[in-house]
Amino acid sequence: MKRSGILTVAAAALFILSSCGVDKVAGTVGDGNADKPNVSVGKLDFYPAFESASGLVTPRNVYVWLPDNYSKSKKYAVVYMSDGQNLFDAEKMFNHQEWGVDETFGGLINEGEIQNCIVVGVANAFRTRSQEYFPQDVYDLYSPELKEYSKSKRLGEDDLLGNNYLKFLVEELKPFIDKTYSTKKDRDHTFHMGSSMGGLISSYAVTKYPDVFGGAGCLSTHSVLYITNYDAEQEFIDPANQCYVDYLKANLKPNSCKLYMDRGDQTLDAQYPKYQDRLDKMFKDAGWDDAHYVSKVYPGLSHVEGSWASRLDVPVLFLLGK
Repeated sequence: MKRSGILTVAAAALFILSSCGVDKVAGTVGDGNADKPNVSVGKLDFYPAFESASGLVTPRNVYVWLPDNYSKSKKYAVVYMSDGQNLFDAEKMFNHQEWGVDETFGGLINEGEIQNCIVVGVANAFRTRSQEYFPQDVYDLYSPELKEYSKSKRLGEDDLLGNNYLKFLVEELKPFIDKTYSTKKDRDHTFHMGSSMGGLISSYAVTKYPDVFGGAGCLSTHSVLYITNYDAEQEFIDPANQCYVDYLKANLKPNSCKLYMDRGDQTLDAQYPKYQDRLDKMFKDAGWDDAHYVSKVYPGLSHVEGSWASRLDVPVLFLLGK
């Protein structure tokens, strides 16, 4: 590979433990399932169609990557990543690209550059990806006209699922991970990462659950918030972005967490400079220092997994570096 329905929470955990083989050696769960990605570094546990006991989200695959040195006698930080199906195996991707998560995290751990950690990839729901990854409380800052615009993009008040998604991560998936694996449960060792809309939900996670997530890695953050004709709809895109910036300013105390933002300048990333600059100015004016807020630009890189893989080490070192 290239670098570049369950009744209660307890019943859900019991079901998964018994049916997915957690009693087996870590790194073998899900073996034999054709949808399980292959990794070249470390091991991968695969939980197909992981269900929310309370119906917060639809079932989706969950992938747990473990480094070569994984041992129950050690404790590991945890990085939750959006778009989990895109992280490990290019051969199972429609565009034959991947993030190279196992190679990057595994290499940095083996080189002693970052703290021991595991990665939990959570697959997106595809049809409702934008609804789950949209920073829901930002909508409350919208003008009536902007709310109507958002509704036309299937992101109206009744469409938004971001709060449910994060509640699922925090109240259902994280307790399962912490029970099943040898983890450090505190916020200083729990992070969220993603790209594009996944970058939005990562930045939103540290505002909604500041006691859970100590940092976020947001690559090619989709700060325009919508998939649309950006040049023709600036009258909506610009104020929507300003609401996002205002929300972060109001809900993140300076230097209260680690926050990494970046962008390329090709394909969809070419729409981001104005809005990334606005974010950068807000964080600088608010007093964030370089140890807590980093923003980078990668000329020539675009809005695809290969581009994110090529620089994944940068946010990983920022969040988890020794």
